[in-house]
Order: sequence, then C-alpha cells, then structure tokens
Amino acid sequence: MKTRLLLVGCGKMGGAMLEGWLARGLNADNVYVIEQADTAENLETRLGIHGITELADMPDSFIPQVVLFAVKPQILPEIIDLYKPLVRAETVFLSVAAGRTTAFFASHLGDTARIVRAMPNTPAAVSRGMTVMFPTDYVSTAQRDMCEVLLKAVGEVSWITDEALMDAVTAVSGSGPAYVFHMVEALAQAGVTAGLPADQAMLLARQTIVGAGFLLDSSPESAETLRKNVTSPGGTTAAALDVLMNPQDGMTALLEKAVEAARKRSTELAG
Repeated sequence: MKTRLLLVGCGKMGGAMLEGWLARGLNADNVYVIEQADTAENLETRLGIHGITELADMPDSFIPQVVLFAVKPQILPEIIDLYKPLVRAETVFLSVAAGRTTAFFASHLGDTARIVRAMPNTPAAVSRGMTVMFPTDYVSTAQRDMCEVLLKAVGEVSWITDEALMDAVTAVSGSGPAYVFHMVEALAQAGVTAGLPADQAMLLARQTIVGAGFLLDSSPESAETLRKNVTSPGGTTAAALDVLMNPQDGMTALLEKAVEAARKRSTELAG
C-alpha cells in the first residue's frame, strides 16, 4: 500500500489498525502519527513511521491522502479546527471516533470536505473486527476504496447509505462484543449454580463461546443451521433452547431490548 496517511491518535484502536496496515505492506515512510512525545518516539523506533506531537511538525511537502482520527470523541472539538488547512480534493477524513457525525466534521472542515464516518469494534485489536462506514457525497469511489482497504486490515467492512443507521450499528456490532463477553460470564455463573467449580465453569464457558465463534466463521452454514445441527429433538440442548427461545422473555426479546437501549443512548450522545 502506497497510501499517504496521517493518523491522529494511536491508542488501542489506532495502534491495532496501524500494525495491521504495516503488516499488509503499508509503507512506513508514508505514515505520520500524532501522539504524545514518548508514544510518538516509541512508535517511530519500533515501527519506522514518523512520530510527531502536533500537526505543525508535519512537513508541508507531505500531503496525506487519508487523515484518520482515532482519538477519543470528547477530544475532537478541541483539535478539529487545526486540520481545516488539510482540506483538499485528494484528502479524505476518516473518523473512528464514536458518536461524532459527519455533520460535526463538516461544521468544522467545511461542507465540501471528504468525510467518512466509521464504527469499528474492539476485536479489530486482533484483526477480527467489524467496521461499518458512511461516506459523505463528496467522497470519491477511489477514496471509498482506500478507506475500505485500510479498515479491512483489521477485519470485515460494510457500508451504509443512511447515517441515521449508525446508531443501530453501534448498538449491534459496536457494543456487541460486550454482550458476548457478558454471555461468557452468565454461562459460567450458570455452571457454578449447576455445581461446577468456578474456574472450571469459566473455562468451559469461555472456550465454548470461542469455539462456537470459530466454527461459525469457518463454516458455510448459517447460524440457524449450526444451531439445529446440535439440537436433538427431546434432548438436553432442546430443553435449554425452549427457555432461551421463549418469545416473551427469551434471548431474542432480551437482546432486542438491549440493542434498543444502546441505540437510543447512541442517539442521545450524538446530540
């Protein structure tokens, strides 16, 4: 990859993406990262990129094709105006800051700025993430492709054409890993209630979720088919699923309530 990239912020998410890009052949000499001095120096030494502490340190001769904001959303209002001089047709602004809409960026960078809003999730840290993106009208096909290549370095990518759906995306895939982690906790606790030692119950629950996810990922079958494959009529799994699939208070009803709560909160946070 020959993309000229300016990465603003290199915490867990930004760092995972950066290492994924470099592993896939992104030229380190084409990357500038803005971070605190000690982090910038460490990244430069360890990865060979250009670590700087502020935008003014970036050479005027370096024209980034992608400016990627990977800072906490509450920091953006303090820094976003500094990047307006970078607005040009060949530069796309890609944000993974939760809750910050394209309207927010346009209000600071101008209506003609090329902006892509992205919602990744934490498994991106191990290159197994799910990222959903929304582009503004001025983003070119080539810029969309560039953003997709970058985000595919840390997992799967999907696009939406209605930014309002980003709240639902946040509620499903953005917050989704926490639901799965809680499922491990709940399954382990159920094992303890059933008589298993706590450490063994956690091992069983954790590996079951990990293994089931790997099976789902590697199988051409749907989740429904895989579920049916392990459910014998009148068996133990069927007895448990009668509870979990109860239309009134089963897992689907519970998750619908949880996702709706997360969606509404995402809407509130976006203002």
